[in-house]
This record gives sequence, C-alpha cells and structure tokens, in this order.
Amino acid sequence: MNSDRPRESCIDLHTHSTASDGSDAPSALPRLASVAGLAAVALTDHDTVAGIPEFLAAGGGYPGVETIPGVELASLYGSRELHIVGLFIDWQSAGLAAFLAKQREMRRRRNEEIRAKLNILGYATSWSDEAFAGREPSTVGRPHFARHLCLKHGFADSRQAFDRLLGHSRPAYVPRKLGTCGEAIAAIHASGGVAVWAHPICRERNESAWLRRLARHLVRAGLDGIEGYYSLFGPPETALVTEVAAVNGLALSGGSDYHGANSPDIRLGSGMGRLRVPAALLEGLKKKREKYPGPTS
Repeated sequence: MNSDRPRESCIDLHTHSTASDGSDAPSALPRLASVAGLAAVALTDHDTVAGIPEFLAAGGGYPGVETIPGVELASLYGSRELHIVGLFIDWQSAGLAAFLAKQREMRRRRNEEIRAKLNILGYATSWSDEAFAGREPSTVGRPHFARHLCLKHGFADSRQAFDRLLGHSRPAYVPRKLGTCGEAIAAIHASGGVAVWAHPICRERNESAWLRRLARHLVRAGLDGIEGYYSLFGPPETALVTEVAAVNGLALSGGSDYHGANSPDIRLGSGMGRLRVPAALLEGLKKKREKYPGPTS
C-alpha cells in the first residue's frame, strides 16, 4: 500500500476493474486517479482480490496517490442484498480467500442460470461470445450480459437490457444466493480490513427509518463505516447518512462506484459530476483499522 502524504483533498474509495465488472485494467486506476487529482483510490472489485497485486504495483508509479487494497462483498439481510466494502485488507488472507471462493461459486451458479434463461428466451448466449472475453463464469456480472445483448442482439444500451431482461423481476433475472452481512463483515475483519456499508440508501425509496434501524443491527455485527458520499447521493442523502454515522459511531466513507465504460455516466472521483469525497475521511477509517491486527498466518 502506497501511503505517501496525499497531495489533494479528494479521494475515491469505491472502484472496479476488469477483475470484476469494470472496463479498466487494475493497473490503470492509479494513473486515472492521479489525472483526476485524487489523494487516494481504493480498488474494491466484486467478490475478488485478483486485481489487487497489479493495482498496488502500478500505484508505485504515482507516489502522490495512496493506493488502498479493498473488496466489495455481496451479502443478505433478510431478503435484501447488501454490499459491504472492505478497505485496507490483507488481500492474501486465507480466511478471506475461503470466503471469496464460496462467493465465486455462488456467482458461477447464478450466471449459468442467467445464461440458460437467455437461451430459452431466444437470446443465444455462450461463454465464448465477445462480451465475456474468455472470462470464467464466476467473474461475470449482469453488466457483461447486458453488453452481450447490445453486441449480439441489438439492444440499444445496458439500461434497455436491464429494463427488459436482466433487472429485478425481469424474465432473465436470477436472485443471488449469498451469506449474511455478518459473515461478510467477519471475513473483512479476519483480513485486517475495515468493513463499510456501501450505497446504504436508494433515492427512489423513503428509507430513513429503515436505514437507522439496519445501521444499529450492522453495528452489533461489527460494522465500522458507512458510505455517506456516493455518485447517486445529493446533499440530503449525505446529510442523512452523516447523521446516522455520528449516532452509531461509524466512520464515514465514500466513492464513485466507478466501472469505466461499463457505467459511462460515472467518472472516477467525481461520479456524475458533483461528487467530492473529502480526504479527511481517511483518518477516521484508519482509526477504525487499528482494532484489527489482521491474519496471524
């Protein structure tokens, strides 16, 4: 981890690469962060740390950007999917590796079901198709299926593919089978990382009471932080999450959820144009990290 003194006042602690469902190589992110004037960037691919070595190695060429190893773990609270981001993880942790192996197997099974549904619906889909670029089924996400539908079956864009086939309750949708949020938090702590609840609210829902209630539950499960700055948040959402963080003793975090060309409206560091994640948030997150010495072997 490159920890030279930050040169700028903004950071991005939620990004993705080609190791999961982003379009940029892990090695590209430190350069892009430097161009964007960021003080720090974290790579938090979905259920994999495969891109971390390349990301950290590339970070050595940009001493003004702190490069932080991370991961984004999908989990369930009841019937609702929650994402927990791990920051400052030991990506070589055996305990985390075992958890990720289970996650990848569940992802592989889901993707096989989505592919089968698309074929039944008349949208011929093979893992050899261009959109999957030789990927293992365990590393594919719905954005890859959406790109396939655009490339091979004439869909106008990913939004149309999700609206017609891949979104919740659509004909090719398959719900994920996941572990609990407590299990995800424990896996992050076992690797010496800090557990952060990612994008905790959606604008289209009135979730204030739900957010407050679930935050208390997750704190009991060991949650360390919460994303108060996010590409889809405006000032009201950030204010609400900041209040919930203060009440529950949580550190604030934030990031763009950058996926490169796979989410073209979201830019690294600035989201949809107005995102600014203060670099000062790193201090609180690092303070939380002091509780977790990491794996002993």
